[in-house]
Amino acid sequence: LNHAPLVLTAAVAFLGGAVVARAIALSALFRYRPSKVWKFVPQGGKWGSVNRPSAGSRSRGELPRGGHAVQLYSLGTPNGMKVTCLMEEMNLRYGLEYDAWRVGIGSDDLDQFKSGFVEANPNSKIPALLHYSDDRTDDDDAGGESPPTRVFESAAIVMHLCEEYDVDGAFLPKVGDPRRAECLSWLFWTQGSAPFLGGGFGHFYHYAPVKIKYAVDRYAMEVKRQLDVLERHLAGAVHQDLCERRGPYAGGPYLCGDEMTAADLCCYPWYGRLVEGKIYGDASEFLSTLEYSNVIAWARRMGERKGVRRGCMVNRSSGDSGL
Repeated sequence: LNHAPLVLTAAVAFLGGAVVARAIALSALFRYRPSKVWKFVPQGGKWGSVNRPSAGSRSRGELPRGGHAVQLYSLGTPNGMKVTCLMEEMNLRYGLEYDAWRVGIGSDDLDQFKSGFVEANPNSKIPALLHYSDDRTDDDDAGGESPPTRVFESAAIVMHLCEEYDVDGAFLPKVGDPRRAECLSWLFWTQGSAPFLGGGFGHFYHYAPVKIKYAVDRYAMEVKRQLDVLERHLAGAVHQDLCERRGPYAGGPYLCGDEMTAADLCCYPWYGRLVEGKIYGDASEFLSTLEYSNVIAWARRMGERKGVRRGCMVNRSSGDSGL
């Protein structure tokens, strides 16, 4: 005899329908087999009501415009901090001024899907930048201003700002400088690696409404591998398990050697703040980041910089305002 219906009825009576319904849903999750054609079903969790399999604007809303030539639309997330850390460092070195506008990306805001922001970034992700030819004037208010240059994707914005304002090659070494290729390599290493940390590990460990061991293990392993890449590089040893000598591409104290560059400014908001315990709850303890002493020392050096500390505050709703 099949007693399953009787058992289920008793469980509903004893535990309550909501609890049993959740248990059934979880059971179905672990029995999941992909269908031949995927169909969109709204997800649960922090971002469940935000994400959709379609692009484009969902509401009307123009972007604000301040008085400076550079207008940044972003949020104080690791991707946003890449740009603001650079801009604040440039402010200290070159006097760069800009206007920063907060873009709320949570379910209560959805600013990234308003028509003005989508025009600046069709991918609806922060950060986005509009670069006007000069600071705003009365003639501009009368309609005489030419359209701005739009730049989206954090690495593209970093490179654009360096090409426009970094006259000394302090943040992005100039063409012909052997450090340039190294700087670009580590900058784009972060671009390629961080999605495994954020969209992979961070999502499944910290945000996902259901904790899936396979997903957490998969991305935890990859993030620890990435941290080991940084650890070995910042130690100044090439193939440290095979030899002890410093190679021509050895890092330390910064990613490209003795001087901090844009590569460090892009990497720190993700990996530096991870080992400092500043993202994804207790992820630092879970990943045993104390093992990575060279990464921790590098993160400490970066976090002590005034421009970096200021950059990590821009477009945030809380934090020390004494800088």
